[in-house]
Amino acid sequence: MPECQNCGSFVTTAYARVFTPPDVTDPRVCPNCEDKVRDGANVREARSSRGT
Repeated sequence: MPECQNCGSFVTTAYARVFTPPDVTDPRVCPNCEDKVRDGANVREARSSRGT
């Protein structure tokens, strides 16, 4: 099962397929990561609390 590289949370196979490059199985960040966000091809610190 795919896991988030940042927080270790479970992510669905469909999520990993959409948000990871073809040669990577685990996404770098997931919706559970409150401190990081995807920014194009990079990951950066979140600028806001993301609604939590």
